[in-house]
Amino acid sequence: MRRGFIKVLLLTFGLSVSAAVLLAEVKTEEKSQLKMEGMMGRMMGMFGGKAAKEGVVNTVAVKGNRRMTISENAGELIDLTEEKIYNLDFKKKAYKVMTFEEMKRRLREAQEQAAKSAKDNAGEERPAEAQMEFDFSLKESGQKRSINGYDCREVVMTITGHEKGKTIEESGGMVITAHNWLGPSIPAVKEIADFNQRYAKALGEAFNLGGSGEQMAMASAMYPGMKDMIGKMQTENVNMEGAQILTEMVMESVRNQAQMAQAQKQENESSDEGVSSVRGLGGMLGRRLGRKKEAAPDPNKPANRSTILTMNHELLKVSTDVPDADVAIPAGFKEKR
Repeated sequence: MRRGFIKVLLLTFGLSVSAAVLLAEVKTEEKSQLKMEGMMGRMMGMFGGKAAKEGVVNTVAVKGNRRMTISENAGELIDLTEEKIYNLDFKKKAYKVMTFEEMKRRLREAQEQAAKSAKDNAGEERPAEAQMEFDFSLKESGQKRSINGYDCREVVMTITGHEKGKTIEESGGMVITAHNWLGPSIPAVKEIADFNQRYAKALGEAFNLGGSGEQMAMASAMYPGMKDMIGKMQTENVNMEGAQILTEMVMESVRNQAQMAQAQKQENESSDEGVSSVRGLGGMLGRRLGRKKEAAPDPNKPANRSTILTMNHELLKVSTDVPDADVAIPAGFKEKR
């Protein structure tokens, strides 16, 4: 399982690229932390390294059709013209190359593996997925604070995904709540979002919140509707006025009455395993998602809700000076085959 960070947005764009985009350059310092609960959380804890446990500070440089992301001793260079991904090891002064086609194959395999695992753990066939619809809310909270030298205001975004024609209480589903702290507009930052849009289009895949592409592909296979909901969130994020200085997001699964009853029955039958199974639109958690005891329930949270993941992303610094060397393989590095 790879540790490289792939921040792609589920957005579309025209085939032509403007001269402004080609000449754009920006460099940022960002801090990201992603925590997933249940089986996916344990897997990311095993394979995700520091990013999964503490969060990491990344340097992101975009210039024309190249984007370099550096985190600790590793780096990832994406070249849209070549359609290649270069993974750099700064300790060994070496790099590996992967084409976009190879990445697509790996993501498909990760999704297939996760879907098979969920089915095997459940011990039964997965039901056909019903068509989902989404309710969207965007509200100014009135709260203000200074973050990293920027005067910010809070905008709370809520996206609810549930079966079409039913309420979330009737069908179960998922809820994303994002607290976005917006500062003044920073045009250069939009160039990173634009690059990510073009990368997402070229890759033809979903999203990333700080984990590897394979991890997120597996998560989307386990939680039907997750990809579409995060795609909606990313689209609205781009449309909001002001630069996102800090985003604090929580994704929750919601069980209907039948799912709650089934989960209670399974807990009674397998109390030593700490079963927390969610079926249908709520997430398709398997019977054996967790063998560890679950944390004490939050008294302020409805009993039919459980956290899937939490994510924090913070913009620390912005620069518009990007030398060519910042988006190139460092001198002396050798390809590792």
